[in-house]
Amino acid sequence: MRSWPGRHPWVVDTVVAVLAFAVSAMALVGRSEVTGTGPTARTWLASVAVCLPLVWRRRAPVVVFCVVMAVGGLTDSVADTPASLFCPLFAVYAVARHRPRVWLVPVAVAFEAVIVGTLIANDLENQDVIAVTALLAASVFLGMNLRTRRAYLDQLEERAARLERERDQQARLAAAGERARIARELHDIVAHNLTVMVALAEGAAATVPTAPDRAVDVMDKVAATGRLALVEMRRMVGVLRTDEAPRGPQPGLADLDPLVDQVRAAGMRVELTRRGEPGAWGPGAGLAVYRIVQEALTNALKHAGPRAVTRVGLRFTADGADIEVVDDGAGRVAVTPGADGHGLPGMAERAASFGGRLEAGPGAGAGWRVRASLRFPTEDQG
Repeated sequence: MRSWPGRHPWVVDTVVAVLAFAVSAMALVGRSEVTGTGPTARTWLASVAVCLPLVWRRRAPVVVFCVVMAVGGLTDSVADTPASLFCPLFAVYAVARHRPRVWLVPVAVAFEAVIVGTLIANDLENQDVIAVTALLAASVFLGMNLRTRRAYLDQLEERAARLERERDQQARLAAAGERARIARELHDIVAHNLTVMVALAEGAAATVPTAPDRAVDVMDKVAATGRLALVEMRRMVGVLRTDEAPRGPQPGLADLDPLVDQVRAAGMRVELTRRGEPGAWGPGAGLAVYRIVQEALTNALKHAGPRAVTRVGLRFTADGADIEVVDDGAGRVAVTPGADGHGLPGMAERAASFGGRLEAGPGAGAGWRVRASLRFPTEDQG
């Protein structure tokens, strides 16, 4: 952010013009004490006329220079005011400060021709001419130096603003990615466990009249599933509340068998086959496989029905995993799982995050098929 003078240039330029007039007035008063002759009204008016254009030196420095030179030359011939010498120096500085360098040569030549020419015509000594020329050079150097410094500061400010915008954008993208990740986790936890609980509760209700003891066992499984969901939800909420939340193990490949058993307990027949051995994958790989299988089984349980047969096939390689979950749709009419929810998009996002792809669509007959191909970096690859 610029300083107060940079934000109020009109005030600064007005102060400069007033100070120039004040210096000229002090010079006139001092000279009158030496000569015994005070400045006339015409002299005061001439000082105002040559100082006033400096108010616009920043907005139109070349025009101000021309006006100051013309007014200064005229007033010097009729009023002999000191402002006709140093006000052009202010104007030269303004040109060097606020205009391209191409203007400096004609401005400097004009200054030397008029001011120095006037001094020579008045038979002043050589050192006076040299002093005025040195003041001209100082004005040009000071203006160019401040112009270069201002340009450098503007570049720094622009770069800082750009970096701040990029940082804010990265923060927004990171927040959006984190929200999407949390949404996927919550959906997978809640949708799967609630689906299993609903299926178990429906089964218990159906068996109460004929086998009340079995219904009690099924309701125990409903309670166990609910407790498991609460544990996972507490872990998720704990992570959201604080960075120092206790960390528990995330579900992985070792939890696939309990997952399948849970779905079987809800009444669906599930066949799980594995081929190959997992590689030395980096963190998150096992969780991705688990969540995709979990969501596919949840969709099968909701849409294919408990009498359907679902086959889960896993093929592991050193750098990836291929997942296929197929149901025969025997339980009810085929529908599109997750068409209005977050299941399929969440699985697709998980697959894409590991450089893979997901395919989901109708299988043979009334069934549904989900295929995912994931590629994982090994721990050695980072």
